[in-house]
Amino acid sequence: MARSGVRGEGARPRVRQADDLGWDDSLYDENGDPADGGGASGGRGGDATGQGSGSTSRDSGSSGTGGDSADADGRGAGSDKRNGRPVDKDGDDASAEPRGQGRHGGGGGRRRGSDGGHPRRRRRILRWSASVLALLILGTAGAGYLYYQHLSANIKKDDLNLGDEKDRAAKSKANAAGQTPLNILLIGSDARDTKENQSLGGAKETFGGTPLADVQMLLHLSADRSNMSVISMPRDTLLKMPKCTDPDTKKVYPATVGLVMTNTSLGRGGPGCTVATWEKLTKIHIDHFIKIDFSGVVSMADAIGGVPVCVDANIYSKDSQGHGSGLKLKKGTTPVKGTQALAWLRTRYGFEDNTDIGRTKAQHQYMNSMVRQLRENATISNPGKLRSLAETATNALTVDKGLGSPLKLYDLGNELKKVEPKRITMTTMPWQWAVSDSNRVEPKPVEAEQLFRLVREDIALDGKDKKKTVTAVKASTDPAAADDQIGVTVQNGTRTAALGPVGGRARTVSQLLVGKGFTKAEADSSAATAEETTVIRYPSADLQGDAQAVAKALGVPLSAVKKSTDVSGVTLVVGADWREGTAYKAKAQDNTTPESADVLNGAKTDACMHVNKDYTWS
Repeated sequence: MARSGVRGEGARPRVRQADDLGWDDSLYDENGDPADGGGASGGRGGDATGQGSGSTSRDSGSSGTGGDSADADGRGAGSDKRNGRPVDKDGDDASAEPRGQGRHGGGGGRRRGSDGGHPRRRRRILRWSASVLALLILGTAGAGYLYYQHLSANIKKDDLNLGDEKDRAAKSKANAAGQTPLNILLIGSDARDTKENQSLGGAKETFGGTPLADVQMLLHLSADRSNMSVISMPRDTLLKMPKCTDPDTKKVYPATVGLVMTNTSLGRGGPGCTVATWEKLTKIHIDHFIKIDFSGVVSMADAIGGVPVCVDANIYSKDSQGHGSGLKLKKGTTPVKGTQALAWLRTRYGFEDNTDIGRTKAQHQYMNSMVRQLRENATISNPGKLRSLAETATNALTVDKGLGSPLKLYDLGNELKKVEPKRITMTTMPWQWAVSDSNRVEPKPVEAEQLFRLVREDIALDGKDKKKTVTAVKASTDPAAADDQIGVTVQNGTRTAALGPVGGRARTVSQLLVGKGFTKAEADSSAATAEETTVIRYPSADLQGDAQAVAKALGVPLSAVKKSTDVSGVTLVVGADWREGTAYKAKAQDNTTPESADVLNGAKTDACMHVNKDYTWS
């Protein structure tokens, strides 16, 4: 069947049914946009409801409705068709000439059909009707394509990771069914780069200044799509940042020597540096990022139609010194949208102890409520509502290039909505007050790493995972050097939050290794660190066999052998699980979420923020 349009005009991705989450990658370019000439230019033309039939081939058809009838991603819907035409019960083209009345006549082979009409005239009428129909289809499909291109142009894109490739965290492993998890970093920017953002954000002296990543949440969607975990990092967190290179100016931001606030990562070349910072800290591979600014939050909140939030007392977030977001609510539950929603998400003065930790909890409550609202709101299936939401979302968001098309954002939404609210777990990275600055926080070593590991290993934070089959770690294919030729640095990592380090532990274990034939083993004399479990790190694939040989000699499981660019050679860190003795005994792994992560379940409808007594009103 010939395509109904010419190459490059009205080309659209193939139409998918609601349960079809895949697409033909050959129809897209590297940015996820429709490739020139890909797909058919005709397609499911639009009636007033956005549903019609088309004349394109079944496998490469178009989508799209004209004008206001288009839905969020320009898709149309139609009945069962072949080549864009109705199919009868026998699978034949129902739009062809009726049997017994066509060009060969019916009954006794008469030239005319049973209605007595002239076959040539009827053929001319059919051809004329088909031509008119084709023009209508082309018009509506073209409008759908143009609208799709319009949405695509709305989306702002940036590079995913601005760090060095060698510093990237390893990609998530597939489960037994071949499914892989999805990790998305959500970034809220405080940029005052437009008049609207300046008006919403205040602080006139910061107009046009370097933006800060004041909201950072890692969203982890499990491989089997049964659950979702979210980890927030307080903006006041101090940590070291990796080297980042601005993709536009090529300016290189060297890795920091000391600790800096995590929200400054956005000003080191863009959101890709925030991604690189998270990967360096958590060792979790991040697949995508989504960034939104003040005006984006306001427009999205308006498009959603209001999100219910709760406070346990009247709150007015403003004091005599000008501190506060201006949020003013009565006790109880109130739907917030627009600037009020932004104020809720920005409030720290008025919630709990007036710190960023309270603000993080408020953000979790808002997100959970928003998810429930979207799922429960029946009007979201309305094409006009979806179109409005699509228009708003594509204008409000900056994403990595892998998400840079309406279809890919649509598919991501379909993946996320597979998770029921009761399987969504909101957490805050376990933290402690920073040693170097009592007004800032830093990751709580053992418990933060525990939370990161659960996400890395795709273990549900709500503890409701089905029992998973543990896959044995394969031995390295690269043979190890002779024991006496393997250099090993031994570090003391026995410090815990409650206990100081065990003195001389690195020396004791290095001597143990020497006695086992690893004569080049040496103790590191630097200060002890905190490592929950004993680990052996190596920097490159050619040293994996050597690292595994050390593990086997000490009875350390191969799962504790990790590749890391933080070391220059095979490095054994004696952890808090081996504070004494010369025989290593691996303890049963704890897969529970730390209490300090401050868990909030997505189905908890009675969550209510505690209002600081200094910010109440009557």
